[in-house]
Amino acid sequence: MNTTHSRRDLLKGGLAVAGLGVLGLPEFVLPALAQGETLVPFTDLPETFPAPAVDRRQLDIRKIDGPLTPKDQFFTTQHYGHPEIDPAAFRLKVTGLVDKPLSLSLDALRGMRRVELLAGFECSGNRRPLQGLSSNARWTGVSLRTVLDQAGVKANAKEFVFFGADHGKEEVEFRTQKYEVDQQFGRSLSREKALSSEPMLAYALNGEPLTKHQGSPLRLLVPGWYGVANVKWLSHIHLQEDQYLGKYQARWYRTLRGEMIDGEMKWVESAVTHMNPKSFIARVTKEGSNHKVLGVVLNDGSPLKTVEVKIDEGPWQPATMDVSTKDKFGWKLFTYSWTGATPGAHTLVSRVTEMSGKVQPTEQDLENKKSFLEHNPQSPRKVMIS
Repeated sequence: MNTTHSRRDLLKGGLAVAGLGVLGLPEFVLPALAQGETLVPFTDLPETFPAPAVDRRQLDIRKIDGPLTPKDQFFTTQHYGHPEIDPAAFRLKVTGLVDKPLSLSLDALRGMRRVELLAGFECSGNRRPLQGLSSNARWTGVSLRTVLDQAGVKANAKEFVFFGADHGKEEVEFRTQKYEVDQQFGRSLSREKALSSEPMLAYALNGEPLTKHQGSPLRLLVPGWYGVANVKWLSHIHLQEDQYLGKYQARWYRTLRGEMIDGEMKWVESAVTHMNPKSFIARVTKEGSNHKVLGVVLNDGSPLKTVEVKIDEGPWQPATMDVSTKDKFGWKLFTYSWTGATPGAHTLVSRVTEMSGKVQPTEQDLENKKSFLEHNPQSPRKVMIS
């Protein structure tokens, strides 16, 4: 169905923000809602965007209208349901290789030095065609390092394990034997990462307490990493010497890819951690004979060099970054002015390049990657111009 819908139907209010180009490209201003501006539908998307389910919600990327994702649109997914936790009775336990085990109330955490961070992330399973398991928000909380310093980290603590309050029955297989256990969701960080200045314990999103779907009352946030690392309903931090090998750390979230090592193909499994550079086109609008392309960049916070857009088989053209999304760990919005669009079917694609020289790969570049997690190829979008 190629009916053109008014942008007014999708965007409430409209937002005017100034923008600066990458590497001195011309200044850009995301226009306020213009009378007569219309949305050009993607022809490679389902007619009906998936409705929120009990256990998950995807962001309709066509409705992005500013840097922050509203709490009722922020994507969510989980493995063991949404536990109901009374904020007044909540306690965060810190145990293991510490000088002083802790049991901290939410008020105690709020009484510590507050930090704020604008950070966006995606589920490691986020991919075409929807790209809806991604969002961006301003987080408020306390530095993880502050809490760990209060507990006192012993010298032999190497692995920092974060358990959520969510749990469920799991069948654990060891060779020929199977065991059914009640397992909590857990992830871990190395000592170096946990004691760095970046991870935080968040209790608010966009200035309001976390919702149940966002891990109320407390969640871990590891800026620049995929969403699985940001443990929701955080209830327990345990410091240990040995490597943590829980299901969602060692088995469920792995990437399998073939790599040429000394002239021989080796199949390597790696942990899902920091985000790989990704860009995707979120929306195309039309005003008169001109078209505007809006897109999103997600990565681990590494500096960006360029973002480019290609129409059909034409050359790569520079896009322009929105200066309101310049925060290191936040998602970056970009635009491209498409002039001279001819009637008929067209394919649009974007790519991001980091200052290090790392370029967003093509599907062909990833042909030796077998698992679907961390999938960051250039993602074509199809539209029909009338």
